[in-house]
Amino acid sequence: MKIDYNERVFGLDLMRALAISFVLMSHSIWVIPVNNAAIRQLFSLFGYLGVEVFFVLSGFLIGRILLRIYKRPDLKLKDFAHFLVRRWFRTLPNYYLILVINIFIAIYLGTKLPNDLWQYFVFLQNLAWPMSTFFGESWSLSIEEFAYILGPILLYLTLILNRNKAKTKLFLGVTVFIIVGFTVSRLFYNSFNQVLNMTFWNTNLKAVVIYRIDAIYYGFLAAYIYEKYNKLWFNFRYYGLIIGIFLIIGLNIMIPKLGWFIETSPLFWNVFYLSINSIAIAFTLPYFKSKKSVPNLILKPITFMSIISYAMYLIHFSVVVKIIELIKAHYRSTFSNLFYVFIYFGLTVVLAFIVYKFYENPMTKLRDRAEIKNYFK
Repeated sequence: MKIDYNERVFGLDLMRALAISFVLMSHSIWVIPVNNAAIRQLFSLFGYLGVEVFFVLSGFLIGRILLRIYKRPDLKLKDFAHFLVRRWFRTLPNYYLILVINIFIAIYLGTKLPNDLWQYFVFLQNLAWPMSTFFGESWSLSIEEFAYILGPILLYLTLILNRNKAKTKLFLGVTVFIIVGFTVSRLFYNSFNQVLNMTFWNTNLKAVVIYRIDAIYYGFLAAYIYEKYNKLWFNFRYYGLIIGIFLIIGLNIMIPKLGWFIETSPLFWNVFYLSINSIAIAFTLPYFKSKKSVPNLILKPITFMSIISYAMYLIHFSVVVKIIELIKAHYRSTFSNLFYVFIYFGLTVVLAFIVYKFYENPMTKLRDRAEIKNYFK
């Protein structure tokens, strides 16, 4: 696998590598059951933060692309359609491949397929309701897909209605509108629903599309600041890193100390907790965006993990953990827990590399074919 390191930003690759590492760590407790409540909570936090980093980072990268498209003087609706097609060539092939694999695994294991299986094919499985436990990783993909459809639609509509306004201001307006709108949606949820516990919160709010799209648009907001105030962005990088880390660590340390638990402080959890973490992650972007040069010993493994992180995310739990469970059931207690953890991480990396090299990358390259480019000219 040839990698052009000059075209990549190490800091952003590092964010992806950290994010996927956090997610894998969080699900390792399924490989080795942990009874200690504090450890389980810590690992759950890792998993949550890993996905949130993916949301904000993806929003930042895609937001910059959309802003560049939006600022074109000859902008047409086809330009947004081309953006979506390119995005779908990147995300959909892997998603549908792993979805089909999950279906075959369920059939092989004799597990009942969900009644709403068809919804998984159109990303409706968690639109406004909790999804089933089938293909657990897919909830975040639904949020991303709807986020990247909503943005272009609103940007195009505002352009039609406000052709004389500066496009960067319109982009900012749409971004803020979406952030406020989905924050308000959680406020409505808090007013009319009772959250029973963290498990209920995870499935009924945190993983539901209509309450979470704003997480990606904090990345859009960062993209606007990067393009509009680039010098300030660069000069702020170390302060932003300190503020972001302080917010994340401080917030999650103070919650138990202050007794802000979901049962007693639902408004905080339903409305503000998610936003604060997204803002904190966005604060770290200037530092990671400016981090470009490191020794090859660090550069190569981090870049490699970043490149295959999407495939790792899709297969690590619903595919690899099930394989580990089958191995454990067959060999019972023959192997140590450390062996199973090694197999879990190793198998995830190997399978993700195979998927990337022989499927994901070739499918993504199709978007650069002359026929597609000529169609959207």
